[in-house]
Amino acid sequence: LEDSYVSANNWKNKFRVNAKWEHYTDCNGSPDPMIPQEINTFMSLWREKRNEDIKLVMENGKHVLMLIEKLEYQLLDMPVLELCEKEVVQYQDSIMELRSLLHQKYNEATEDLLKVNGLCYCLSSVRRVTMREIVQQTILVENFSQYTFTISHYHLLHTVDLRQYTPVGGVYHVDALKLPPQARHIKETAPHGKLFFVIYFEEPLVARWHSEGKLWRIDGITDVKYKMKDKEVYFKMAAFYTITLLQDAHLNMPYQSWELRPNGTDEALLTVLTAFTEVQIQIKETELLSHLRGKWMTPLGLTIALKTAGINIFPAEYSHKYVSVNKKLPATELAAYQQIALVASAFAFGWSKWNLECGEDRVIFKVSEHLKEGPVQDEDWSLYMFNSQRAQRLRITEHSEAFSEDLAERTEFHSTLFHMIKDFATEAAVEKVKCTHYLFIDAVFQLLFAIRVLTYS
Repeated sequence: LEDSYVSANNWKNKFRVNAKWEHYTDCNGSPDPMIPQEINTFMSLWREKRNEDIKLVMENGKHVLMLIEKLEYQLLDMPVLELCEKEVVQYQDSIMELRSLLHQKYNEATEDLLKVNGLCYCLSSVRRVTMREIVQQTILVENFSQYTFTISHYHLLHTVDLRQYTPVGGVYHVDALKLPPQARHIKETAPHGKLFFVIYFEEPLVARWHSEGKLWRIDGITDVKYKMKDKEVYFKMAAFYTITLLQDAHLNMPYQSWELRPNGTDEALLTVLTAFTEVQIQIKETELLSHLRGKWMTPLGLTIALKTAGINIFPAEYSHKYVSVNKKLPATELAAYQQIALVASAFAFGWSKWNLECGEDRVIFKVSEHLKEGPVQDEDWSLYMFNSQRAQRLRITEHSEAFSEDLAERTEFHSTLFHMIKDFATEAAVEKVKCTHYLFIDAVFQLLFAIRVLTYS
């Protein structure tokens, strides 16, 4: 087990070094956001440019968002012991400066666009103006002075208000420099930009950003109407605001059940059943390119992608304050995930109701040897109890009427789950465990530790 995690960490460190070298050898003019001199020079040069076309600003904006994404990923991916406080502050400052610069450039480009069009209106001649729908794309129509600016919302996650609710679908900055004319019907509309989809399991909460208080507020937004069938939200604003749609970050918690099942060599399927949905995560060595469904990514990348899409099954450090949990000792929970990951290529694991009855210092889960594809039969499951220092097989089954700690017949205590399972495993299963790739073990552990199936089920 220790060798697997050491090998996985060495591979990750080598991967980071190779990524830096590839960026250096590309010579494409893109700065390395982790190097202060390069990112500061990039921002200074772009800040000095004036009278840029809106299309050019949008193209540069994509590049800036990519740099922000790299910095955010670096903060999440780097081990805590390898990332000093000075670097954390540096990356966070760079993220904030890049966002501020991007916002400034959009404001300047929009103002220049309006000046070129020579817009001028008599305020008394416009009797009524309505805003019926805001779409997540920049819309530029002649004689129309509204713009919608979508920015990433991850920099807001440290505020207190976002511990219970999380923005889903982005944050929208809506402003107007001139009063737009009365809405009119046109035959042809501007083509849609690239769309991405998110999931709202309940009616979202519409909120506006209060810049002085640095928090989200729901006042100033009225007449909120939802048409869930048409996927539309209507509302009125007292002024132009930065707005977002919020969703309860913990509505998928606690989970109803979970199962981890091997599907082949270095391949497994993790299924998490919640009150609203069933999430299936396939763990495999292969990498393919597709959209979110069918796309292979790292555990951290998958975490970010699912949260962005509105599917949050990853508890935060404060999540236990908002949902009921099955509290376990951190050392016991951590050791259990490590032991499960070690043998996950040949054994299936699942949720057990008795995990609620065994106390904080122990965990109980179902186990079955599984060397072929397909679901595990109910009669093939056995119950195991583990407390980070001792593992045992229980006599009771999932359908027993009362909980008992009695050992199963012809079994004994073992110091690890691996040695406990070996007593009943076939030679093929043991050999498969020994041949498991260390990156597969690491990926399974990262997902189990991120989802925390033993305490949030």
